[in-house]
Amino acid sequence: MSKLNVAVIGYGAIADHVITAVLAEPLFDMTSLLCREASLARAAAYADGRFTVVTTVDQLDPTPDVLIDCAGHEGLKSHGPAALKAGIEVLSISTGALADAGFALELEACAKAGNVPLTLLPGAIGGTDVIAAAATGDLDKVVYTGRKPPKGWRGSRAETVCDLETLTEPFEHFNGTAREAATLYPTNANVAATLALVGVGMDKTEVRLLADPDVSQNTHEIVAEGSFGKVSITVQGNTLPNNPKSSALAAMSIVAELKRRLQPIQI
Repeated sequence: MSKLNVAVIGYGAIADHVITAVLAEPLFDMTSLLCREASLARAAAYADGRFTVVTTVDQLDPTPDVLIDCAGHEGLKSHGPAALKAGIEVLSISTGALADAGFALELEACAKAGNVPLTLLPGAIGGTDVIAAAATGDLDKVVYTGRKPPKGWRGSRAETVCDLETLTEPFEHFNGTAREAATLYPTNANVAATLALVGVGMDKTEVRLLADPDVSQNTHEIVAEGSFGKVSITVQGNTLPNNPKSSALAAMSIVAELKRRLQPIQI
């Protein structure tokens, strides 16, 4: 079996988890890291000679089999279209970026031009297979509720509507659609967008976001109803040790997809 050449966008907590796994697997070849021009020196220090560091897709050499977006919405927007157009498959957990309808159409056009897919991964949640199957029938309702400890909402819109440092009970700081949530919370609502894309759409998926001092983990609650019946799914996820905003399961979902591609029998 030939090696799978992998390149990664970003070098934060999720990227570090993925890169560590790629370097540890003999059938993976970590070839390059893509970063912003302003971050080139820091990214090079992180790479420490283990792989090349570049700032544009056309500098990737060798051309990777897959380019993994670990840098959020901006990473996907900066490099996703060019990679797809160049015939490089892109794996991403930045599903919320597709809340921008114009950008979603751009990605679709580039994927068609390059004859490769943009593969969106489930990230921090489970149950997308159930929602996708249910959507082939009559799927009437999908509600996503995201709960994080107050520190998990630092740097987000939540800080403008409540005092995260003094909360003594759960506070709902957002109630709206998946499209609105993904737009207002670009680093916190990718899972809502993922559910929307496999289910009833960005504008029909209901989203509630809460800062909850009573939880210590990021909690994702999914309730869906339709002709299939009813399903309720709860995921209580840990964050990565070096970043309280980054889901460990999100990083693991990327590694799982890469490893799946090595298996002769795939699920």
